[in-house]
Amino acid sequence: MKHIRNFCIIAHIDHGKSTLADRLLERTGTITEREMQDQVLDDMDLERERGITIKSHAIRMDYTARDGQHYALNLIDTPGHVDFAYEVSRALKACEGAILVVDASQGVEAQTISNLYQAIDQGLEIIPVLNKIDLPGAEPELIAQQVIDLIGCTREEILAVSGKTGAGVDDLLEEVVRRIPPPAGEPDAPLRALIFDSVFNTYRGSVVYVRVMDGVLRKGERIRFMAADKEYDADEIGYLRLKNDPRKELNAGEVGYIIGSVKSLEDTKVGDTVTSVSKPTRNPIPGFKLVKPMVFSGLYPTNSEDFEGLRAALEKLQLNDASLQFIPETSAALGFGFRAGFLGMLHMEIIQERLDREFDMDIITTVPNVEYEVVMEDGTRIIVDNPSDMPSAGKIKTVYEPYIRAQIICPSEYIGAVMKLCQERRGMFKNTTYLDTSRVDITYELPLAEIVFDFYDKLKSNTRGYASLDYEFIDIREGHMVRLDILLNGEPVDALSSIVHRDKAYEWGKRLCAKLKELIPRQMYEVIIQAAIGSKVISRDTIRALRKDVLAKCYGGDISRKRKLLEKQKEGKKRMKQVGSVEIPQEAFLAVLAMDNG
Repeated sequence: MKHIRNFCIIAHIDHGKSTLADRLLERTGTITEREMQDQVLDDMDLERERGITIKSHAIRMDYTARDGQHYALNLIDTPGHVDFAYEVSRALKACEGAILVVDASQGVEAQTISNLYQAIDQGLEIIPVLNKIDLPGAEPELIAQQVIDLIGCTREEILAVSGKTGAGVDDLLEEVVRRIPPPAGEPDAPLRALIFDSVFNTYRGSVVYVRVMDGVLRKGERIRFMAADKEYDADEIGYLRLKNDPRKELNAGEVGYIIGSVKSLEDTKVGDTVTSVSKPTRNPIPGFKLVKPMVFSGLYPTNSEDFEGLRAALEKLQLNDASLQFIPETSAALGFGFRAGFLGMLHMEIIQERLDREFDMDIITTVPNVEYEVVMEDGTRIIVDNPSDMPSAGKIKTVYEPYIRAQIICPSEYIGAVMKLCQERRGMFKNTTYLDTSRVDITYELPLAEIVFDFYDKLKSNTRGYASLDYEFIDIREGHMVRLDILLNGEPVDALSSIVHRDKAYEWGKRLCAKLKELIPRQMYEVIIQAAIGSKVISRDTIRALRKDVLAKCYGGDISRKRKLLEKQKEGKKRMKQVGSVEIPQEAFLAVLAMDNG
């Protein structure tokens, strides 16, 4: 065990984690030049294009130190985005050390800090690294001072590397071996292994990635997943290299994979404990929790015949992403579709993108919502994640909505813009900390519903792209939430309903009516657009009817002739209105998503 090192790389998005991992793989000879490609651990096209890690990856490297000693290094690459915070925490639990990567031109950002605090809470040894030192805009001394202020290390402890050119990578490997402690664990104790990730293989079922904490896992052994309470045979076990490397056993401290004909990812929950059936442990590894979706949205095929295709596509995506949840639902305006739950806005974006790319699905997405807890007048509590399920205002006693703590880091000249944005979104100011003379860390408590929409885009545009955001769920609090309905000629359009704060309902309804007036084509009869809370109409717009000039042939003569023709036209329009239905173009649903929520 003393020659094993388990470590991960933590950083903000786009600070060069995956590129640095590529250099480590090259230097340890884990990968040949022929196999080399950029971001080799990111196996989705989407990950490469966006430069983000969506799924955690793990790989074992063999390294011979300068003193001639051989070591096994297990690198676990973690996602950097806030939506995947739980995955990051489990990956950290499987390690003894972390390489903290900070971009030498951009400095410390919000997610750098949140992931760092998670690592410190888990008691990991931190190796600070300044990456991208070869860039012309790099300011290593200034950024090094930020890192020193953040973690209290000395200047000598901070390594300078370039993931692109490979400069400083050899020194980094030596420091990993020297500074990160070997894993602690009892080889003779009952088997305890932590699941930190799992992927689905079409032919072999779920492949579970584990870190063995105590005991020994042997091939062919009967194992049990404690939280899922399921038993399987460990048909194949081994090390994680670029391709699976089968072994007879995995010992305490080692990282590897288990294949046991597990049919679904549901059974292999991240954070679960694997133990032996013959000699089980009594104490599962602490910290396991079920991942709960935070953002909900309706997904509908643009062509109603594609409903079954969309179901199959979502089921396939769920095989690789257990945090995606969906149930069928119907909408009077959009037909058959699904209500899907996501970890956050980035997760939702990625699923939509994958549906489009991998399955060629054209879908309409309804306005994203969060989960509300509604207490009825009779004391019963219900959970509402769809505006159409919201009871009428008369039956509701109180509504509770989720709140998050947002940490925003930005240059100090943008404090005013950030605070104004947070105040508009019903934020409660908590504190401000100056990281140095030019950068500030602002903390706010905000309703989750206010940030799932376009908060991040607004934040970026108000600060010219310099602000970074990280948030965590704190609790649920009472809020004056109401259901805002959109009516066309008195008929509610369920897909355009939304749950909004009472103070904002009037403004939101007014702007929504104005937007729909632009987008809905004129009919042969008058169309009335109304925004209503319950039975109270708060805003109204009218789309004028297309009219034929029936008086064109009437020149001269009595006024009663003209009136008779106009009355006849009016009757016809009235009849049309009774039998006609307003076609809502797809752009109208998309416009609601793109509406400026300022």
